[in-house]
Amino acid sequence: MPDLRSNLPPTSALGIARRAQWRSLGIPASDLSKPKVAIVNTSSELAACYAHLDEIADALKDELRQLGVLPFEIRTTAPSDFVTSAGRAGRYILPSRDLIVDDIEAAVEGAKLDAMICLSSCDKTTPGHLMAAGRLNIPTVIVPCGYQHSGLAEGREADVEEVFLLAAMAAVTGEPTDDLEELADDAILGPGVCAGLATANSMHIVAEALGMAVPGAAPVRANSERMWDSARRSAAALVDLIERDVRPRDIITDGSVRNAVRAMLAVGGSINTIKHLQAIAVETGLDIDVWEEFRVLGRDTPLLASVRPNGPWLTEQFEDAGGGATVLRELLPLLDGDQVTVAGGTVAERADAARPADSEIIRPLSNPFGTDPAIAVVRGTLAPGGAVAKRPVPDPGPRRFTGPARVFANREEAIEGISNGRLREGDVAVIRGIGVSGAPGMGLTSAFIFALHARGLAQSVALVTDGQFSGLVNQGMTVGEVSPEAAAPGAPLGLVQDDDIIDIDLETGRLDLHVDPAELAARPPYLAPADRDTGGGMLDQYEQLVQPLGCGAVLCPRTAGPCQKTAVGASAVSTTSENA
Repeated sequence: MPDLRSNLPPTSALGIARRAQWRSLGIPASDLSKPKVAIVNTSSELAACYAHLDEIADALKDELRQLGVLPFEIRTTAPSDFVTSAGRAGRYILPSRDLIVDDIEAAVEGAKLDAMICLSSCDKTTPGHLMAAGRLNIPTVIVPCGYQHSGLAEGREADVEEVFLLAAMAAVTGEPTDDLEELADDAILGPGVCAGLATANSMHIVAEALGMAVPGAAPVRANSERMWDSARRSAAALVDLIERDVRPRDIITDGSVRNAVRAMLAVGGSINTIKHLQAIAVETGLDIDVWEEFRVLGRDTPLLASVRPNGPWLTEQFEDAGGGATVLRELLPLLDGDQVTVAGGTVAERADAARPADSEIIRPLSNPFGTDPAIAVVRGTLAPGGAVAKRPVPDPGPRRFTGPARVFANREEAIEGISNGRLREGDVAVIRGIGVSGAPGMGLTSAFIFALHARGLAQSVALVTDGQFSGLVNQGMTVGEVSPEAAAPGAPLGLVQDDDIIDIDLETGRLDLHVDPAELAARPPYLAPADRDTGGGMLDQYEQLVQPLGCGAVLCPRTAGPCQKTAVGASAVSTTSENA
């Protein structure tokens, strides 16, 4: 067992104060010198995603005590995309990811705990936990806590994603909503994250592909025996990591990030995984361009799964066919098999133990669902830093769209443009000024996309935006997260005017603005709307600190440079070594 940073000199002022605090909590004196582990619990009564985490935390406390370590449960903020997106047009959602990271640092680093086991659930908790692991660099295991039992899995008409989509479309068409409440009451039948392969389940698979979760951990039904087995194996793995002094920066490397990129391309995961993986890389001190990795690796990574909302299969069927572990097994010829995992052994060794593909729900490399990337990263004169499009699996539609721009300041204005006839077939809707700085916090455009569907325009009107859209969106020509965002000085997106020709070409990976560079340079700069509602609190702080999407939208001082991947990593390394 390595020296433990949590064991302060026993009669020092801080050491004796800690003893007084912990003995008063009923902790035996004999336990005070044991490794001290944070159980990071993102519990909340606001959403079903988190409803079962307290029970898991209690079970892990017993498990860890039996394994000879001293557990401490800590809490963080717990955002839910379907609940805490009501305020300020959903702009609290992405910033809450980084708030989770800071919550963990304040508790774990402040108390100099020795290790973490993180109960990961909804969309922002898994990336927040992985970012904190990279930043603090103490032994850490991620525990994906499972997806909810849905109405669709019971043969009923809807899950929560379907209800959300139907309600959004009804708001545009004015169709009767008499059955929506009944559908909603049957949509969620248990705790856990949304059942489809949107951001939450995608990030759970990312954690396993990175090597930061035990093999076979994702996806998994919440509160199932497989989930409980995964939790128990995670506790044992963490104790082994402590004993061997294996840390996240030994596991999260350029090679493991590329493995995670391959996994997302192979399952058609959420586009949000790009910025989250980039943020994890930055916090870990890596100098890797995740956007470019998606763009390049997408050319030769086949689609091995077709899970809702990409295709017909339920996540339950995907799990029963082997889930993420089987996908990694089939992808192994394209992976860096020498990467290590929290469970010990290499990716290749762990993949060999997974079940082979059934050739129906999960396919082998030799017989994929398709070879066009479901997550298509594009670059060009309109997006020098990159942008992303999500496509169905397999992709039946055209992969190029060229048309005149129609510029809107927000999604509501764009939806109105559908109704008043300003937006017509063949147009490219440009919703800008809602990026990480411009919103601030990154605006959501899903409602506009659903409105296009409702009006039958999903295939005849394209969208280009510096905002984001839901992991449910994979139809039509929708390009999001354009970088640099319109609010960045000199950004091409901020200079677009009505009737400018925009060309989206997924075959060549291009997003271009056909305007003479001299004319573009002569245009007045972009001005943010004067009526932005930021509240004067957290979002204003976020606007001052957030870095571009090319840096994963992490928080660090702007004066330090445009990204500071190296500087952030160096700072984290220095902090860790000083506190070890």
